[in-house]
Amino acid sequence: MTFETLTLLPADPLLALIGAYRDDPRPSKLDLGVGVFRDATGGTPVVRAVKAAEERLLGSQDSKSYLGPEGDAGFVAALAPLVLGGAVAAERVAGVQTPGGTGALRLGAELLAQAGVTRIWIATPSWPNHAPIFTAAGLSPQPFDAYDVADQRLDGDALLAALDRAAPGDAVLLHGCCHNPTGIDPDAALWTAIAERIEARGLVPFVDLAYQGLGDGWDADAAGARTVLAGCRYGLLAYSCDKNFALYRERTGALWTVAPDAPASAILYSNLLALARANWSMPPDHGAAAARIVLQDPALAADWQRELDAMRQRLRTLRQTLSALGTIGRIDLAPIARGKGMFATLPLSRTQVAWLREQHAVYMAASGRINIAGFDEAGIARFGEALAALDHAGVA
Repeated sequence: MTFETLTLLPADPLLALIGAYRDDPRPSKLDLGVGVFRDATGGTPVVRAVKAAEERLLGSQDSKSYLGPEGDAGFVAALAPLVLGGAVAAERVAGVQTPGGTGALRLGAELLAQAGVTRIWIATPSWPNHAPIFTAAGLSPQPFDAYDVADQRLDGDALLAALDRAAPGDAVLLHGCCHNPTGIDPDAALWTAIAERIEARGLVPFVDLAYQGLGDGWDADAAGARTVLAGCRYGLLAYSCDKNFALYRERTGALWTVAPDAPASAILYSNLLALARANWSMPPDHGAAAARIVLQDPALAADWQRELDAMRQRLRTLRQTLSALGTIGRIDLAPIARGKGMFATLPLSRTQVAWLREQHAVYMAASGRINIAGFDEAGIARFGEALAALDHAGVA
């Protein structure tokens, strides 16, 4: 039996953190670990426009029959211009619905591998699931340091230097906006430099755009991706509706490819369909159908954008309030105001993270990543007190 060669694997750290938080009876506990948006009451409600779209589906949907490996084509077609903004000619673009952004990343990774790409360059820190996804698809991740966590700063020179080390035909992973886990994004000048370097080196950009609308605004959050994809010969964009439509459990995403011309785009599309068929056959429909209804109805789309704007403003306000705490011990919170989106990473050791959890019921990833949306104003004050206690205790 070959199964005897398998060993017991540890539980996913974030999933274990969810369970530990749930079982903690302390009323003052803070959940800064799980990557979901929370409102001022601590809930993650269904977006109003999505709820209205679901009610329409309930009354009008007359079949649960299969769609196809491409998923809900209307959803992909309605979302594409809002994401790409006309930066790439339509005949160069092909897209399919995927099971969440993770499915889009995996499908894109398999397409790269099938095309003969062997390496993908990833600036660290990055979302912990990036490297496993690419490795499982047969690619070799090439990590490189580009973020200064203590100063909350992206080292653009280090990023461009890594692109210079990449070989023609290598892929490079880029966070479209609201970088996970630091919240630190390139500015417009750096995005232009990245695009120029990718084109000059003959690299394949793979943009992960999972938080559009939660950083600087809808179009601003996609500007970097548009700049890069407009100038490349081949490229990919993985998209998630988890955060901006609050469709977390519906696993609603998309993958778009960019090719030099329509015939090349058709080839990529045919390969996407074959790979999707071999992976999940047909993606789940409900979330994409609801999002499509929202996107195709001007009134619902406008209401969704209003709610998304409120989500973004909440994150900005929380960042400002958190940064106003200034320096506590060796932790400078002021730079957090420069970040965008839901996440920031603090220069904390695993021992310090564990101490904060055990002594003050502050739950965060072992890396020091915090979910800004997990706070309310009272929670920020408690967090500051916990950091002060950590410094006073001298925990290293």
